[in-house]
Amino acid sequence: TVIIQPKDADSAIRKMRSLEVLHVQHQKAVEGKDIKELSEDIELISQAIRILSTAKYSQKSSANQTKDVKAIDDWKFACRHIVDCNKRIEQLDDYSKGLEKTINEWEEWGDFNPQEIKSLDDKNIHIGLYKIPAKEMNNIAKDIIVEKLFFLKGFVGCAIISKDKIGLPFKELGLPRLGLNETRERLDENKQVIKTIKYALQKHLCYLEELIRIRISLEKELELNVAIKGMAEAEDIVYLTGFIPHDQAGLLLKTAKQEKWGVAIDDVSEDDKVPTLVRNPRWISILSPVFKALEIIPGYRELDISLWFLVFFSVFFGMLIGDVGYGAIYLLMTLLARRKLKNKLPDKSIFSLMSLLSICAIIWGFLSGTFFGQEWLPETFRPLLPALRSDRNVQAFCFLLGALHLSIARLWRMIIRFPSIAVLADAGWIFILWGAFFLAKMFVLKESFPEIGNYLFIAGIFLVIFFSQPTKNIVKSIGSGLGALLLNLVNNFTDIVSYVRLFAVGLATVAVADAFNKMAFSVGYNSLISGVISSLILLVGHTLNILLGPMSVLVHGIRLNVLEFSNHLDIKWSGLPYKPLKE
Repeated sequence: TVIIQPKDADSAIRKMRSLEVLHVQHQKAVEGKDIKELSEDIELISQAIRILSTAKYSQKSSANQTKDVKAIDDWKFACRHIVDCNKRIEQLDDYSKGLEKTINEWEEWGDFNPQEIKSLDDKNIHIGLYKIPAKEMNNIAKDIIVEKLFFLKGFVGCAIISKDKIGLPFKELGLPRLGLNETRERLDENKQVIKTIKYALQKHLCYLEELIRIRISLEKELELNVAIKGMAEAEDIVYLTGFIPHDQAGLLLKTAKQEKWGVAIDDVSEDDKVPTLVRNPRWISILSPVFKALEIIPGYRELDISLWFLVFFSVFFGMLIGDVGYGAIYLLMTLLARRKLKNKLPDKSIFSLMSLLSICAIIWGFLSGTFFGQEWLPETFRPLLPALRSDRNVQAFCFLLGALHLSIARLWRMIIRFPSIAVLADAGWIFILWGAFFLAKMFVLKESFPEIGNYLFIAGIFLVIFFSQPTKNIVKSIGSGLGALLLNLVNNFTDIVSYVRLFAVGLATVAVADAFNKMAFSVGYNSLISGVISSLILLVGHTLNILLGPMSVLVHGIRLNVLEFSNHLDIKWSGLPYKPLKE
């Protein structure tokens, strides 16, 4: 808690912002005209930046304009103009789609003036347009004038001409608002107007960098105002409360002494909603882009699983991609991106992470003998680990990996809870996990269930029932333990089995590669045309695999860490990120 005189509030907040260590916790509702106006300004400029950043405006024709960065005189006027132009384009796009739909619906009818047809009603001449099934044409009364205009997909488009409306058992088509040629003219005009507006928007691309700088400035000004408005008042003082890393307390105290502030520093209590600051060695921090992308962070009182996440995530990536060729392409793309973007990205850890993951895919590819598939390779080519060519062996390895992964979580929890006797319950769950490992092999691989599996289940169940929530009341302890067992026993088995997804997705990747290889080789390279077709098949097939690979890793590789592993460690990912005031 920092205590300040009201006259020094603004300068004090600015000074604290320069320290970049205090995560502010507002003491009252933050509101006011200036905050509302700043929020509206940020929303306006963000809209304009989003519009200018979209691909449809950042075209090659405007490449020179994007390089020519200019200062902006009235950013609000420019942003409103950008937003209004974009709204106009969206409206015209919708209108154009309507016109295109009308053209498609009426193209076979030819060009006619709908207003002229309507005007004939006043002269007792009614023209109705119908699409009538061809087999029903003979059922129309002979005294009705029928003009057949076209035949399409078993239907006859025809005009029924009469003095009065005739009650035919077919639906009469409503006339369009405009004729076909006039509709096409309107569509062309629309497209030309859209092109003109887009060109006008492209002229604003030179302001993009300046607008981004202005937005950052506005966000910092809003943060400053929110911090000031969020300060509590008590008689002749105002005070600010927040959180600070324990090793930065000295810096705050030193600054407070210089600035004549009052400071009180306390340890956090159980009721405090404490932000989480995760610090890891540099080699583990390469994982931070994954957590940022998922927007997850452990709670202040939860464990940081970054080390084990990185280790097992790398293994999972290798198994899911599992191809020397694909891994090499990922590595090459990473190196090229690093070279091109090294001066544009402040955090380059994503490149280190992707390099590591690509190498893991290459290693697994060498072990399993997979290079853009398997079947096309000559028989003389041998994998470094032939056992990985067997589905049974890979499935057994997945179950083993799952049991090991989840046992680490339980063992870690035992270490944290020691010397509480409740650690015996975690030991019990480890026994049950390995019993589930043998059970999974029995059900999936049809192996016999070993006698040691029975002992593991018996020992595990006993420890969980008696030591999950130990109290002096034995009956209550057993009841709680039995409840925990019933709730989680089946989950432990399904958690182990869920690791077989690594085998299934990895196998699918190889199968897709082999299928496209076989398809291409069946066409062959006997002529120029067949060679081009075969090359296109290989390009499309392997590109599909390369694009889908990272998606499978996101779905399956991350899930096993964020859900299965984290559940056994009781991690809820309920953290509030540490965001100190910054300049």
